[in-house]
Amino acid sequence: MAPRRTAPAAKAAAKQKTPPLTPTRTGPRPLALHLASAGAAWTSLRAALPLIAGGNFPWPAPFADAAADLQRELAATSGEDLGVAVDRIGEQRFLEFAAGVSAYRAHPYRRSLREPPLLWREGTTRLLDYGFGKTAKGGMTVLVIPSLVNRGHVLDLTAETSLLRHLAARGHRPLLVDWGAPGEAERRFDLTAYIAGRLAGALDAAVTAAGGPVPLIGYCMGGNLALALAQLRGKDVTALALLATPWDFQIDGPIKAPLDAASAGALTAAFTALPEFPVDLLQAMFASLDPFLVGRKYRSFAAAQTAGGSDTKKDGELFVAIEDWVNDGVPLASKVAAECLVGWYGQNAPARGAWQVAGETIAPQRCDKPALLLLPQHDRIVPPSSSQALAEALPRATAIRVPSGHVAMIVGRQAKAQSWTPLADWLDGLTPPPKRPARKAAAKKLSTKAKSPAKKKQGTIKRAKKRRS
Repeated sequence: MAPRRTAPAAKAAAKQKTPPLTPTRTGPRPLALHLASAGAAWTSLRAALPLIAGGNFPWPAPFADAAADLQRELAATSGEDLGVAVDRIGEQRFLEFAAGVSAYRAHPYRRSLREPPLLWREGTTRLLDYGFGKTAKGGMTVLVIPSLVNRGHVLDLTAETSLLRHLAARGHRPLLVDWGAPGEAERRFDLTAYIAGRLAGALDAAVTAAGGPVPLIGYCMGGNLALALAQLRGKDVTALALLATPWDFQIDGPIKAPLDAASAGALTAAFTALPEFPVDLLQAMFASLDPFLVGRKYRSFAAAQTAGGSDTKKDGELFVAIEDWVNDGVPLASKVAAECLVGWYGQNAPARGAWQVAGETIAPQRCDKPALLLLPQHDRIVPPSSSQALAEALPRATAIRVPSGHVAMIVGRQAKAQSWTPLADWLDGLTPPPKRPARKAAAKKLSTKAKSPAKKKQGTIKRAKKRRS
């Protein structure tokens, strides 16, 4: 009879035998919506066949010529044969999409990059030092601000696909703001709390690390935050680089005129009734820009995995890395969601000169800093004309049109040539600011306990005014 193990020995044995858990993928999110869209593409075409065959389908004007050619071809085809063909293709596409989802979920790739040192943190927000404490001669310490919607590691996706590590290799010291998911305090935040409070604290840390003012890089919504921060804290900012940053939300979007006050008020009340705006609801809104994009992506992924080839492994890992990032979004604080979705998209507050942070109207015309804007020309999320409006409003802007999409400009095959190198070259060309006398920073005890929203906002505005003075 085997000797009875003591409790510590039994626990140690169990620990040795238990394999490490691999996180389960749940994407593409929200899966139910994408499955419904894939099925709807099939069933809606089947239902529209009689109208199409009879020449009564209301084709949009750009498709008029193609529709006429299709009509002539259909005239020589029996309705029964056409229905069978549509059913066969629809079922095939649905199964290909499902195969792509299965291949993605079972893929062995997992992100395993070493995280850079932590320079500063407050609440759930961290500042990560991608220069590992070093700046080459002539290099810049730069504060990098991603969107609040998706995690910032899209800028450091893999060892080979990392804008931040590229900038570090060029001699710069990128400091990434890692927002994290909203905690108890952050769920009460509005944009003023994030920009004039939390982001201002990160800027303080960056200025201390650099010994003087620093340039800012903002990606997507992070560009809007960077622009506001530069206006509030002009003495601590030397330049702005804005990547795929929206400004005029109605110049080429689904909403062509500002919402009336009653509609805006009702939507704001609905958003702020939630403790936070859920990830899946955000993903559904992005998916509505092109409802069948996810289906096309996953069918192509399934076909590439089946076909094989010399680049299959590398391309497959990049696809999975991007999709893991897309599906690992974070919820938005409800007040932030209301300001962005109602104030920006619904009322076009930035372009109308009505967006305020800490009581100050954010006006790019007042920005006296050199600015670089990278404008992706195939961007479905931020139409190029929306970013172009910001480039035209900034007095010292240089705009570069990038032949890419919103995400591909950062992580695509051509991202290094099209985006990373021009950005690094621009940083190289900036005049380094004079160093400030070193001063000992006072220790600050951080607390995650939230003040009342009214008191917190008053304190944030007072601190912002004090820093500006």
